[in-house]
Amino acid sequence: MGTVTIKAKALEAFVADIFVAAGCSREEGERIGRYLVSANLCGHDSHGVVRVPRYASQKRNGTVVADVTVDVLVDTPVIAVVDGKYGFGQTVTPQAVRIGIDKCKRAGLSAVTLRNAGHVGRVGDWAEMAAAEGLVSIHFVNASGSVLVAPHGGVDRRFSTAPYCVGVPRAGQEPLILDFATSVVAEGKVLVASQGGKKVPDGALIGPDGQPSADPHLLYGDYTPTGPRDHSKGKGAIRAFGEHKGSGLAFMCELLGGSLSGTGATDPGRGRFANGMLSFYVDPKVLDPQGFFPKDIARYVDFVRSSRPATAGGEILLPGEAEARSRARRLVEGVPLPDDTWAAIVETARSVGLDERRIQQATM
Repeated sequence: MGTVTIKAKALEAFVADIFVAAGCSREEGERIGRYLVSANLCGHDSHGVVRVPRYASQKRNGTVVADVTVDVLVDTPVIAVVDGKYGFGQTVTPQAVRIGIDKCKRAGLSAVTLRNAGHVGRVGDWAEMAAAEGLVSIHFVNASGSVLVAPHGGVDRRFSTAPYCVGVPRAGQEPLILDFATSVVAEGKVLVASQGGKKVPDGALIGPDGQPSADPHLLYGDYTPTGPRDHSKGKGAIRAFGEHKGSGLAFMCELLGGSLSGTGATDPGRGRFANGMLSFYVDPKVLDPQGFFPKDIARYVDFVRSSRPATAGGEILLPGEAEARSRARRLVEGVPLPDDTWAAIVETARSVGLDERRIQQATM
């Protein structure tokens, strides 16, 4: 399986043109392109442009709505309940995060729930958005209607991949960003593997017979190289990470990101996909007027890094460091895409009526 490598700005522009042709405004198309390619730059290909065919299908089917302005259902000095009204996550999530940032800057602390959002993408983007304004943030996310993950000790799907994310700002340095699915792998990583990309780890999936596996067909059933992936067709599940610990965290993400947001914990009968998110924002300057926090972060970072590596030539990486390195490298070298992934994107471009000359220009 070969790869196509495309410069980030060219890929952003191509994705933007696809979504404009699909019926989004130019501003929204560019936003979708920017955030999807940002995920690829960070090495999170599972949340990158591999999602283009699925997003376009959701737009065509009306399960995701273009150019939504969110409704604020509850609005106090420190709390907001935001309804995304099934808008693209790249449009409605930054609106909700901005509300949380603004409230936090006024009060020192805020809590915001977002319900009924389209796929919010890489949650680390939203922690980075808060960190850029000097704020700590914590995010609990669920994906209602997307039942993919078996609980510890079980084989039947009961959770979404239920991401958890924490962001900590550092003045003059990259923020510390912890961002992971509570499953062994995100569903998007199985999607990437099914389209000729990096394979998922052995045992990331589990079959109905209880046997661990790495075969994407367990999640999607039969599929063609560039055709759609429908996880309702699969008979297996993704496994929760960390045995009972990851399974327990997934359970709490479902309750906090799903139930408390009003989206609902994931439910196979829900039908329409939606992300829910509960976010807390904290202004360190209010909690720590003496400036202890940044100094202690620096001290602790040095202490952690001073651990002897477990393997010769190894190193201790901080949360978000691998992503920052990937971003720097791929900005120079371009974004590598498996042939099947690129073919599916090109097929999507044609399906929304994008001009053939524009498609041919995309890899020039």
